Amino acid sequence: MSQPPQSACLTWNNEPPLSEATLRFVREHRTDDPRQLALQGRRLPDVDLPAALNQIAGWQAARVKLPRWAATDGILYPARLSMEQCSSELTAGYKASLVEGRTGQGRFIDLTGGMGVDCAALAALFPQADYVERQEELCRLAANNFPLLGVGHIRVHRADCLNFLPHAPQADWIFIDPARRDAHGGRTVALAQCEPDLTQLEETLLRKGTRVMAKLSPMLDLTQALHDLHRVEAAHVVAVDNECKELLLILGPDAPDSPDDVPLTCVNLDSRLPASSLTFTRREEQARECTYASRPETYLYEPNASLLKAGAFRSVAYIYKVKKLHPNSHLYTSDTRLPDFPGRAFRLTGMSGPHKKEAARLLDGGGKANLTVRNFPATVAELRRQLKLSEGGSVYLFATTLADGSRVLLRGEKLT
Repeated sequence: MSQPPQSACLTWNNEPPLSEATLRFVREHRTDDPRQLALQGRRLPDVDLPAALNQIAGWQAARVKLPRWAATDGILYPARLSMEQCSSELTAGYKASLVEGRTGQGRFIDLTGGMGVDCAALAALFPQADYVERQEELCRLAANNFPLLGVGHIRVHRADCLNFLPHAPQADWIFIDPARRDAHGGRTVALAQCEPDLTQLEETLLRKGTRVMAKLSPMLDLTQALHDLHRVEAAHVVAVDNECKELLLILGPDAPDSPDDVPLTCVNLDSRLPASSLTFTRREEQARECTYASRPETYLYEPNASLLKAGAFRSVAYIYKVKKLHPNSHLYTSDTRLPDFPGRAFRLTGMSGPHKKEAARLLDGGGKANLTVRNFPATVAELRRQLKLSEGGSVYLFATTLADGSRVLLRGEKLT
C-alpha cells in the first residue's frame, strides 16, 4: 500500500498552544461578552488576550453549532471564518449516516479537513483515517482536538490535497469540500469554478477511493453538477431548520447511466424533531401527474427549502396527494390536514386581491404580517412598501398566482 510522503505529515511538539494563564482566563470568562473583555487587555499582562477572545467567541458559537465539542474540555477553536464555514454537528451526523454500514474494514480520507467537524464524525466509522489540510494552524488545532473527541487514530497531514492525492493510500471513502469562492471573492455556481475542480479530479479521486463524498455549496446549480460529473450515485440536498446548508454528491461504481436517474434526497434536519426526507429522480419528476386547484382549499403548504432547491415540485404533489396552486407557484393545498407534509402548513383564513384596500380588509386593519412571495410580480420589499406592512406578528401572508392566472394574497394561520 502506498503511503503519503513524510514531508506531507506535520508533527507537533508537546508544548500547549496557549499558556496556562490564557487557558484559565478562557475557562473563567467563556460566557462573558468578548467585546467587554477586550477592554481588560492592559491589566492582564500574562494573558494572550486576542487568542483568549478568539477561544471564547469560538466556544460561544460551538454551544449552538457544535454542542458536543463545546461540552468537551480542552477543545480549541479556529478563527471566526473557519467557525462560520465548518459543518454543524447535525449535518456532520447526517453525512456519517450515509456512510455507516458501507465502510468495509479500511480507510477514510478527508482531503480538505478545515476545522475537522466532518472528519471527526466520519472517521469514527473507520479503523484508519487521514485528515489533510494546508493551513498549519488548523492542523495544529485538529491534532489537539481529535483525541479529546475520541478519534485520536486520525493521522493529521499538513498538505495541499492535490499534492497529497497521488501518494495517498487506497481508501473506502474520500471526503472533499472544494472552496466555493472565485479569485475575486464572489460566490460560485458551477463546479468548474470551485477549487479544486471536481470535473477534472473525478476519475483520480475514484482511482484512490471506492466512493467519494463531495460537499458543495447550496448555491451551486445541482442540475448542471449532475451533468458535469459522470459517476454520481446519489445526491442529497441538506437543509437545517428550513435553510439549505449544503449539497452532497456521492460518487462511486453504482452510478446510473443517465443523470436523470440519480436519486435526489431532500432532507430537513431539526435538532428538536425527526428529520423529514423525500427521494425522487429527475425522470420521475418529469413523468409524475400533478393536479392543480381551481381555488385554494382549507390548508396551504409550503415545501421546505431542500425540496424547493432540488426541484421536487411535481413529486411532492404526487407523493402527498395535494394540489398545486399554479405550475410556477410551488404552493400546495388540500381539504384535509397532512401532518407529515415536509414543510410549513397553514390553515387558510382569508383571500383577497393584491391591492392595498383589499389587503387592509384581509388584515382586519392591522399593519403587521409575515410575508412570502411565490410566483408574483413584486419582491417582498416592494410589496411591503405598497401595502405598508411591517414584519412580524402572528399573521402569515402569501402573495402568489393561481392556476387561472389571478394574483392573490392568501392569509394563513401557521400550524405546528
